[in-house]
Amino acid sequence: MKNFLKVLCLVLLCLELAFTVKLRMETPALTEEEYRAAQSTPAPAETAVPAVSVATPAPTPESTPEPTPEPTPEPQTEFVISLIGDCTLWSNPNYAEHPAGFKGVMNGDYSYPFSNTVQFFENDEFTISNCECTLSDTSLPYDYTQVYFPFLAPTEYAEIFNEGGVDFVTTANNHMLDCYQAGADSTYAALEAHGVPFGKEGEAQIVTTPNGLKIGVYCSGTDLAPNKNKALAAVEQLREDGAEYIICAFHWGQELYYSPNKAQIDLAHACIDAGADLIYGSHSHCLQPIEEYGDGLILYSCGNWTFGGSTMPTDPDTAIFQVTVEYGEDGDLYRTDLDVIPCCVSSNFEGAKTKAQNYNDYCPTPYEDDSEEYARVFSKLTGEYEPSSQGADYTEWLLSRG
Repeated sequence: MKNFLKVLCLVLLCLELAFTVKLRMETPALTEEEYRAAQSTPAPAETAVPAVSVATPAPTPESTPEPTPEPTPEPQTEFVISLIGDCTLWSNPNYAEHPAGFKGVMNGDYSYPFSNTVQFFENDEFTISNCECTLSDTSLPYDYTQVYFPFLAPTEYAEIFNEGGVDFVTTANNHMLDCYQAGADSTYAALEAHGVPFGKEGEAQIVTTPNGLKIGVYCSGTDLAPNKNKALAAVEQLREDGAEYIICAFHWGQELYYSPNKAQIDLAHACIDAGADLIYGSHSHCLQPIEEYGDGLILYSCGNWTFGGSTMPTDPDTAIFQVTVEYGEDGDLYRTDLDVIPCCVSSNFEGAKTKAQNYNDYCPTPYEDDSEEYARVFSKLTGEYEPSSQGADYTEWLLSRG
C-alpha cells in the first residue's frame, strides 16, 4: 500500500512538470527593450477618491442691534410768561411777631405762600413778581416820619421765591429804601445769595430763559413816578442788545384806586410805541384794567399776591396773568394768548367775603370758576367794576403810632 502511494505521487509530480514546460514554450519571450520598459513602468496606483472639503461656516455672533437714535427735539417756539402782584414777605410792626402775622402763619415753611398756585409757575417759561420788602438779618434803622409800614424780613425768606417758581423780581418800589441804602444793599445780597434774579431801580437787563428766550426787563418806580425819557431810552437799548420780548416793570399810581391816572397811561403808551411788548404794573394793592394798545399789552396793576402787609387787606382780589408768546415765520416773537386766573389773596374765602378779623393767611388761591368772586375779578380787569370807595386811608394806623 505504501509503495502504491509513492508511485502515485511520482506520477502527479511528473505531470505538473510537463504542464509547466509546455506553458513556457507557448508564451513568447520578452525582448530586452520590453523587459526594461516593463521594469520602469510603475504599478498602477489605486484610484484616489478626492476628498470633498465642506467649509463649516463660522458661527455668526449674535449681533447687538444698533440703538435707535432719539429724534432731535424740535426747538421750542411757544412760551408762557406769568405775572403776579406784590410779594410783601413780612407784616407791619404791630403784627411782626403776632401769630396771625406773616411769620406766624408761614411757620418756617417757605413753600407755604405758593402752595396753592405753584403749579402755574413750575412749568412756564418765566415768572415775574414784585419784591416789596427789605431782607436783612439785622435790625436796620428807618425814618419813622416817612415810612408808615417798614417790612423787614429775614434774608432766608428769599427762598420763598424759589419755592414758588418765581424767576425774576423787581425791587424798584417805594419800600426798597425803607431802611435806607443799607436795607436795599442787604436785599440785593440776599436775593443773589439765594439765586433769585432781580432788577434794581432804573436798571435794564436781558434775562435768558432755560429755553433761550431773551427777555428784556426794565424796572422803575422807587419814587412811584417812573421817568419817561429814561424808560424810552431803556426800551431802545434793550432792542439794540437783542431782547426778543421787553417788559417794563413800573411801580406807580395811587393806592386802592381802580383806574390808572393820565401819567400812567401816557407812559405806558409811549413805551409800547417805542417797542416794549408788555407793561407790568404794581403798587395800587388792587387790580386795575388790562389794555391792549398797538401790539402791546398793559397790565396797569396786578394787585397784591402773598401780602404780609395786612392781616385784612381792603381788597382780597388778585390774579395770575399768563401771556403766551410764539415765534412767527419771520422769526419775530408774537403774543398769541392771554390767560387770567382769578384768585383770592387768602385761601380763607369765607373770611375774605365777610372781611373777618385776620382773614388773610398769605396763601393766594384760585377762585372757583363762575363764582361771584371770579366774575368780580374780571369786572375790575375790564374797567366795569364800580367801587363803593377809593383810596387808602391810614388815619387809624397813624393814630395808633401816637
